[in-house]
Formats: sequence, C-alpha cells, structure tokens
Amino acid sequence: MILRRIARPMLATVFIASGVDALRKPTGRAEMAGDFIESSLNALPENVSAAVPHDPELLVRINGAVQVGGGLLLATGKFPRIAALGLAGSLVPTTFAGHPFWQETDPAKRNLQRTQFLKNVSLAGGLLIAAADTEGKPSLAWRGKRKASAATAAVTAALPVGAKAGSSAWDSIVERTHEGASVLGEKSEEAAELLRDRAPELAEAARERSTEWADKVRDRAPELAEAARERSTEWAEKIGDRSAEVAELIGDRAPELADSAKSLAATAQDKAEAGRRRWRKAVS
Repeated sequence: MILRRIARPMLATVFIASGVDALRKPTGRAEMAGDFIESSLNALPENVSAAVPHDPELLVRINGAVQVGGGLLLATGKFPRIAALGLAGSLVPTTFAGHPFWQETDPAKRNLQRTQFLKNVSLAGGLLIAAADTEGKPSLAWRGKRKASAATAAVTAALPVGAKAGSSAWDSIVERTHEGASVLGEKSEEAAELLRDRAPELAEAARERSTEWADKVRDRAPELAEAARERSTEWAEKIGDRSAEVAELIGDRAPELADSAKSLAATAQDKAEAGRRRWRKAVS
C-alpha cells in the first residue's frame, strides 16, 4: 500500500537524524543521561549490571546505533514490525534521561522539556501501531486459532456418529465416560448385593457337598484298599510266572550269546591292531 511507503520513511526520519547526532556527538547526551544511567544500573541485579557497560558515552552511542539501524529498516520496509518495536524500546532511555521535565525549576525550560517528553510518547504510540501492523496479512494469533479450529474439526470428524451428535466432541466423550462409569457402578453394586444375599446359601451348599464327598470316600475306603491288594497280588503272580520262562530262554541261548561276545571282541582287537599300524605308518 502506497500510504505505508510514505508514512514509514516519515516516521523513521527523526530517529535516523537523532541516531546520527548521538553517534557523532555523544558527550552532551552522556552528561544529561549520567544520573539516569547510574540509578538504572544500581537498580539492576549485580550479575546483570556487571554485564552492562558503565560508560555513559558508550551507552549513548549504542542507543544511537539502534535508532539509525531501526530507522533505516523501517524506512525501507525491511522487517518493519521488528524495527518499529526496537525504535520504541530505544525511546525509553532517551525520553526519561533527556527530558526529565519534573526536575526543572525554570518554567520556560520545564514547558520545553515537557513538550519534548510528550512528543516522544506520541512517537512511541505511533511505533507501537506500526509494530502491530500486519499489512492486511493474518496475524499469528489468528493463524493459531485457525489451526486449532482445524485440529478440533479433524478430531470431531474421526469420532463415531454418536459422538458428533452432541454439542461438541469433548462433551460427548465426557458424557459417554460418565454414563459408562454410572452403569458399571450400578452393576457392581447389584452384584455385591446379590452375593451378600446368597452368601449363607452358598456356604451351606458347600458344606453339604464337602460332607457328602467325605462320607463317600469313607464308605468306599475298604473297597478301594481290597482292589489295590488284589491288583498287586495279580501283578506279582504274573512276574513270577514269566521269570522262569525268561531264565530258561537265557539258559538255552547262553552258548550263542557267548560266541557272539567272542566274535565282537576279536573284531574289536583286529580294528585296534589296524589302527596301530596306520599310526606307525603315519609317524614314520
């Protein structure tokens, strides 16, 4: 927009001129700002004030450099919002240190200093407006809200149809959770009540069944013992009958088994002798 191309250089002119003058002639400004700089450094914590230069002329030159650089960026439209914010910050020490009208006793000088003070306040207001100017583009806050709304819509679309029918997806989820918890609590209470009512009946049934099984085991104990004794006698007789048959079979085949053992021993001896010959041959 052409209005911004004209207004920005106009607003930046005073800062460029003031910054150049502070860089070229810092002595007068440093003398005026000496008391303000000293009181400000004393008010800061020690670790912070130790890192800040204490030379008033150096601080005046730094502030002038900020004004020249910020003014040029604002005039050319390069990072205008950041430049405007930096220039607004540079006005704070310049205004309080250079125009303390409340300390003047001469009415004429007091009025002059007050006018300069109010002029700087007005410039700070214009710079803040320039710092908030997005040139018609969406601001970061608006874009953040839009992204959040899109994310909420995506989550709502992924939920079941029943969840979409409520006032919102989150309200539906909360409602379903409370409903499920209520039903679970009712069912648990109902089951506990039923168990408490039937506990004596279940205990009596368990006692009767345990007594019944004990009586059955006691009644059938002699029968089970007699059956075990009969089966053990039967197995002992079978083993006795087969032992004579096994001994006779071993006795009939004893010569054959002895010949087989001798043959295996001779074969083993031949293998051992062949192995020794191969070892002697390999060594020699």
